[in-house]
Amino acid sequence: MTNGPSGQSTSDGPAPVHVIGGGLAGSEASWALARLGVPVVLHEMRPVRGTDAHQTEGLAELVCSNSFRSDDAEANAVGVLHAELRRCGSLIMAAGDQHQVPAGGALAVDRVEFSNTVQRTLEAHPLITIQREEVAGAPPADWDSVIVATGPLTSTPLAEAIRERTGEDALAFFDAIAPIVHAESIDFDIAWLQSRYDKVGPGGTGKDYVNCPMTEAEYAAFVDALLEGEKIAFKEWEASTPYFSGCMPVEVMAERGRETLRFGPMKPVGLTNPKTGRAAHAVVQLRQDNASATLFNMVGFQTKLRHGEQARVFRTIPGLQNAEFARLGGLHRNTFINSPKVLDGALRMKADPRLRFAGQITGVEGYVESAAIGLIAGLFAACERLDRALPIPPRTSALGSLLAHITGEAEVDTFQPMNINFGLLPPPEQNFVITENGKKKKLKGIERKKVMAGRALADLDSWLPSSGLAQTLPLAAE
Repeated sequence: MTNGPSGQSTSDGPAPVHVIGGGLAGSEASWALARLGVPVVLHEMRPVRGTDAHQTEGLAELVCSNSFRSDDAEANAVGVLHAELRRCGSLIMAAGDQHQVPAGGALAVDRVEFSNTVQRTLEAHPLITIQREEVAGAPPADWDSVIVATGPLTSTPLAEAIRERTGEDALAFFDAIAPIVHAESIDFDIAWLQSRYDKVGPGGTGKDYVNCPMTEAEYAAFVDALLEGEKIAFKEWEASTPYFSGCMPVEVMAERGRETLRFGPMKPVGLTNPKTGRAAHAVVQLRQDNASATLFNMVGFQTKLRHGEQARVFRTIPGLQNAEFARLGGLHRNTFINSPKVLDGALRMKADPRLRFAGQITGVEGYVESAAIGLIAGLFAACERLDRALPIPPRTSALGSLLAHITGEAEVDTFQPMNINFGLLPPPEQNFVITENGKKKKLKGIERKKVMAGRALADLDSWLPSSGLAQTLPLAAE
């Protein structure tokens, strides 16, 4: 079968799916489609038009780190996702494994050879056509199935077209992200649950926030630490990008006056510490971030502190002295859609269902997370082309948890990019073990993670035959 200029089928086979963006997500989506026998037209604008971050024209170029992070599939959620993608025959993971470089327990790769292998493999597949061109604006109307996988540096014309269809505000801005804390690491001997003025909002109980109190001395020391902490410097190409409205970094607020935070995100009004019967001098609030209440977002704590500084400074907050972070804060130029609001469960735009989205533009962070959503988007698009049903990946798996997070479970009003972490997976059905003396012991720490990891992989294995991914295709020869 050959493709005409528009990418439409010129034979009796299925018409092609158009994939926009040749990064990790677009490459993985194209591979999944081709493996299921669906032709692909992969559109990559480099080198016709470059970006401020990419250095080459290679597909799946790693523009930041060369690390895929932990490869521990027993006690690390990223490692679990690695294992799931390998079971699914992921191109990105296969190329990463082939070009691994020493990095302790992490999977780090030779970024040049990794990109070369991905590109050669896609170029060699007879069902994949790579077109080097910019899709400047909305995809043509005769492209009836499109996967948008353009990443955080989506070109302005395409971003404008997406915004017109979603009704969302500007997509390109400095994305100031607040840290997220694992609920089980919060010290409730110090913190307490209460909504401001005990207000019961929609679906609320009047005890919807975790409150961490500060004395005047603790507040003063905290402000000093914020102001003195080492910050991430702007890149030259980011200098003209404004802060997103309402996402001012907490240390920038502190720079505007020592009392600014007490009249902003740390205001103590309407809150009474039940342990003292008094209002605190200042209060740090955390708000539930997922449906299972395993993750809590530090309200108003967007930050550009370096990661090591964040852990040090934020653990000085009473109640968070032992905090474990599912995600630390960050600040970078980003383009992503409010996926829980604008996408359906199959990653289609509700306002224009011919468009699917994959990768970082959907609000996932990280190389493997982007590839994972690319794989799922490719599966959905292929099964739609072939008039086949695709069962949703199990909710207990890392793949299913990422998909659930961006298509409905995350809070629409506070949605921000997220890495995979155990807080996104459902808790174990049995949260205890029986000790040798017959007593119940709460399942926690490494043992809890191992149970969740084992369940994830077992459930994915049960789902895999229904996906059509049983066949593994070879990578292109060196």
